[in-house]
Amino acid sequence: MTADHLTGLEAFEAGLWKIADDLRANSGLASNEYFMPIMGLLFLRQATNRYYAALAAIEADQKAGKMPDREPVAGDFTRRRALLLPRAARFDEILRTPKNESIGAALTRAMETVEHGFQPLAGQLPKDYERFEDALLERMMRTFDSEALRQASGDVFGRIYEYFLAEFAKQGAHDNGEFFTPPSIVQTIVNVIEPNHGIILDPACGSGGMFVQSSHFIEDAGQDTMKRVTFYGHEKNETTARLAQINLAVHGLEGKIRAGNEAITYYKDPHELVGQCDFVMANPPFNVDEVDAEKVKGDRRLPFGLPGVNKAKKVSNANYLWLSYFYSYLNENGRAGVVMSSQASSAGRDEATVRQKMVETGAVDVMIDIRGNFFYTRTVPCQLWFFDRAKERDAQRRDQVLMLDARQIHRKVSRAICDFSPEQQKNIAAIVWLYRGQRERFLGLVAAYLEQALADGAAAEAPLAACMQALDRLLVLARPFATAQRDPDPLAETWGELLALRGTLADDSKAVNDQLAARASDWSGAARDNAGLTGMRRALHPVAEQCRDLSKQIDLAAKLAGRVVDIALKDLAARDADDWPGTEISRARKALELARADAVEALRKPRHFVKQADWLQERFPDATLRDVEGLVRRVSRDEISAHDWSLTPGRYVGVAPEDVDENFDFEEALRAIHIDLRGLNDEAVELAARIAKNFEGLGV
Repeated sequence: MTADHLTGLEAFEAGLWKIADDLRANSGLASNEYFMPIMGLLFLRQATNRYYAALAAIEADQKAGKMPDREPVAGDFTRRRALLLPRAARFDEILRTPKNESIGAALTRAMETVEHGFQPLAGQLPKDYERFEDALLERMMRTFDSEALRQASGDVFGRIYEYFLAEFAKQGAHDNGEFFTPPSIVQTIVNVIEPNHGIILDPACGSGGMFVQSSHFIEDAGQDTMKRVTFYGHEKNETTARLAQINLAVHGLEGKIRAGNEAITYYKDPHELVGQCDFVMANPPFNVDEVDAEKVKGDRRLPFGLPGVNKAKKVSNANYLWLSYFYSYLNENGRAGVVMSSQASSAGRDEATVRQKMVETGAVDVMIDIRGNFFYTRTVPCQLWFFDRAKERDAQRRDQVLMLDARQIHRKVSRAICDFSPEQQKNIAAIVWLYRGQRERFLGLVAAYLEQALADGAAAEAPLAACMQALDRLLVLARPFATAQRDPDPLAETWGELLALRGTLADDSKAVNDQLAARASDWSGAARDNAGLTGMRRALHPVAEQCRDLSKQIDLAAKLAGRVVDIALKDLAARDADDWPGTEISRARKALELARADAVEALRKPRHFVKQADWLQERFPDATLRDVEGLVRRVSRDEISAHDWSLTPGRYVGVAPEDVDENFDFEEALRAIHIDLRGLNDEAVELAARIAKNFEGLGV
């Protein structure tokens, strides 16, 4: 999804964020003070949604005779991943609070009621709403009471919740933003370790994003998260630990989150899980240098010994404490995925000795380089480390490590932030599948891309037709004025171009639809092996090019139509003409612009998914892992030893050759430029407002 093609949900999220602006302007509070109250309201809205959805399911089951016809109890709701909310704790009921009563008090009572009925949330929810004015609270709640939010499913609501977490992280609203690991990083970890059973531990869990993404992974496979896994977490900051519990509850999940001083994690095993975890996922603090070496030197979580110790008897850098801990938490088949400072993979001296011992176990599985600007509060690059304890006993794989340099894989989200698109996340996972010999999964992803391209191509027919209808409507309205006799006629050339293009558009739209239908017919009989998928992908290239060319023609037609209107208004005083229906033409022009955007987006999608299939098959044409310069290489332990036990992917994969890219993505380049310009404009507006406010303060 590009910034120029915002979904309704993204636009909706941006509108919801105005609530935070309202609080900032009208409460006099700093962002770290209103952070939890807003997240509490989001939780209560979702808890209410889940309650009504579960109640409807219970009533349907009772009607169908699948459960007794009795008053529902808490367990009935728990099984449907919801809370049994008393009337006074439901979002819609609180909004009906009489004018002579306090909404703030009603919200506080609601939070207390929820905590009382759901033990994992005891003491976690915000209960300081009475410090806000009732008018402000009502305004906030009515924004959250939109039809869209009332109907939001768990996944949609979780997405909104993540959006708010990200926006607060950008502001550094809490703990310098470190409570939030970007979803695309988390999803990449999940895709590699595939946490689908047993004990999942995050010893630096922040807001619980690792757990939430794990649950999505499990449920996407059609399984019940809480029947498959148990979540354990630890978080140094008690407010952030509360947020993790709320985040889990928003998604209908439970976890055992321990909160307390960070030292507990360094010096103790909070959940006593050494050797018991099936999966460990974490984004721990980087480069900490204040851990007391004397207190940890005998810790059983340090099977490789201490890294460097300085003169003050502190561990010089705790990165390798974390890595050792994560390894030690795993059982004999456990996997771990960890975000780590880029410095760690090539650190020298005692850290290099620990790293050597780790590699020699055979558990180090995959290393992924990530470029800078993925985090909201850190611009530095990072790396993802992956352990697989089962690999220690695999004679074929134990002496190999997959080095993957993903620094060239990203999309621009804003001027300062990048992430992985969903397809980029899948493509990285597909490389790991090949490394593990899972060729069929790789081919399955290629097939899914081609199938999606064809499905999106078929779906483009309706927006194309709507765009043509919108263009025809404008032509009909403008025709009497545009074809009137004038000498000279400044409209004649543009009007003629537009009519000619209209005819071409009709022919080319039909050609694209026909070609897509023909390829869909071919697809039904195509083999799903590598050769069959390669042939189908290549057969779609001409259609993808037709979609691209048709998009350009549609853009040109909309511009010409706009030019016709502008010439008529500016040069020919059309507003005063009897045969110029100004209001209707204005509406038709806006309708054409909307239809143009829909049609262009519809035509982009098939091309996008063909490109994803291209990306995979061009790099791995035999559907087997091979070295790709600048991207990936399978490296032996001997080679790692020869490089001082460095685990930095860039040292092994080399640099991609700078060949001329015949398929250079101009749209993506222009999108990135547009995002930069938009960011600069936003900053300029904000700076101008700040300057104006300062002048007001000076009485100027």
